[in-house]
Amino acid sequence: MDWRGTGILLATRKHGETSVIIEVFTEDRGRHAGVVRGGTSRKIAPILQPGAQLDVAWRARLEDHIGSFTVEPVRSRAAQAMGDRLSLAGLNAVTALLCFCLPEREVHAPLYRRTEALLDLMGQNEIWPLAYLRWELALLEEMGYGLDLSACAVTGATEGLIYVSPKSGRAVSAEGAGEWVDRMLPLPDVLRGRGDAPDTQIAQGLQTTGYFLATHLAADQGNRALPVARARFVEAFSRRL
Repeated sequence: MDWRGTGILLATRKHGETSVIIEVFTEDRGRHAGVVRGGTSRKIAPILQPGAQLDVAWRARLEDHIGSFTVEPVRSRAAQAMGDRLSLAGLNAVTALLCFCLPEREVHAPLYRRTEALLDLMGQNEIWPLAYLRWELALLEEMGYGLDLSACAVTGATEGLIYVSPKSGRAVSAEGAGEWVDRMLPLPDVLRGRGDAPDTQIAQGLQTTGYFLATHLAADQGNRALPVARARFVEAFSRRL
């Protein structure tokens, strides 16, 4: 059972004295784990940094075995991440959320392509938070919890949409919110792809996507708490508001 491809390194953990188990996110194989022999060595360890783009070859006697990887570097993103607090926090949030919610070996090619494009923008802090917010929207969509922001869930109006229903994930107008207004989530223009995307709106958007990540996505993961890396990214971003 052999295959080869490129993937994004999500996580590593030590395995025995000299090996590590890595998890990579690939376009054709989804989230996939395997052992890297000698992964703690001076030669290989620097390659195995979260977010790195790797050429990986996986081999196992049977398909359901954990198998082993041989790895070659394609592109390191360590310099962009380590040189900037916001980029590092964002990278950690992306890899942690993918480890958290992706079923092992389930293909999510559109999400993979979005993730690769997002990570390639690291270090460009003027556009990265907006790209990250859109990535969270795509993550919710890919996992089956996409938001419907096209029209008011109550009145059917397509203008004046300023809220999101926490129950249905649909847009709601001021008129449609009625007596439930205090329970609504914010719907800034940036979530609908409109306007200039100021940081204040991105922060509101992250509040809304964070709610659905925590109460819908995480709830279906056995009510596990979201990775703290996501909250740390939001905190790092909020410092520049």
